[in-house]
Amino acid sequence: MKPFICVTAIAAPMDQDNIDTDQILPARHLMMPRDELYGSYVFKDLRLDEDENENKNFILNKEGFRSAKIIVAGDNFGCGSSREGAVFTLVDAGFRAIIATSFGDIFYNNSFNNGLLPVVLPEETVRSLRQQLHNAPGAEITVDLEERKVTGPDQGTHAFDIDAHRRDRLLKGLDSVGYTMQFEDQISSFEENYLNNLSWEANSNI
Repeated sequence: MKPFICVTAIAAPMDQDNIDTDQILPARHLMMPRDELYGSYVFKDLRLDEDENENKNFILNKEGFRSAKIIVAGDNFGCGSSREGAVFTLVDAGFRAIIATSFGDIFYNNSFNNGLLPVVLPEETVRSLRQQLHNAPGAEITVDLEERKVTGPDQGTHAFDIDAHRRDRLLKGLDSVGYTMQFEDQISSFEENYLNNLSWEANSNI
């Protein structure tokens, strides 16, 4: 998993509330292998029409936002089903952070395991950031995980809260398994000592 320390990137405003996981990754792509094409499924039914032509009204198809790596959304981003593929496709498409007023619980938890940083900020702040981006397509936002702050296009800074354990894992690029493997020596030592203390059981052929 790619570490997240401080990212400065073009940001795209998505004004809608309740962008759900089916909009992020349409259900028909759930069984597709996670290969080099997986990132191309992101927001597919919003980006393209039935004939695979671009929807010119969709924000990521507009000039200045095509290469966005940060999304500034509305409320309840990532709600809906529990599909982890919604996070996979965002990450594989190059997105590093989502800023919103709230997130679907399962999407929020899945994000940390895949190197995608979900940032919760107050509604007024998020609305202001989106308006700045609409006013200046191609503008950048900085998300600094070390300092726990977001810097907008106007250079205004906004602090955000994050669980200390999750912050540490993201800074180091560790998912749950990677974090656990840091303690491999201790785990092996515990197993060895535990089995030695149960030598009577081993001798009983159980």
